[in-house]
Amino acid sequence: QLQASGGGLVQAGGSLRLSCGASGFTLDDYAIAWFRQAPGKGREVVSCMSAADGRTYYQDPVKGRFTISKDNAKNTVRLQMDSLTPEDTAVYYCAAGTKVITSELSGSSAYHYWGQGTQVTVSS
Repeated sequence: QLQASGGGLVQAGGSLRLSCGASGFTLDDYAIAWFRQAPGKGREVVSCMSAADGRTYYQDPVKGRFTISKDNAKNTVRLQMDSLTPEDTAVYYCAAGTKVITSELSGSSAYHYWGQGTQVTVSS
């Protein structure tokens, strides 16, 4: 299981840090990702990290503002979000998957475990 936390209401320009704790498995060999779904829109990948080499990937709208990380000692995935804008308002989901090749990292079907989602609201 993945348990997400850290969402909330923040003003534009502010920061939030999302966390996702894993239980029942260890994240060491898992690719991780954060997805989000805004009202009336489909789920989209925000950022992901390869299990093989730790390389990280970000969608263009969040590059330079968001940072994905994995703390193996705490079995936790994090997403640091800075310089937030109202366009970042969405429900955010963490995900973890095994044997995910690089070309599949951004696809939701590659991930076996999902957090329950945490709401992020950015006011203007």
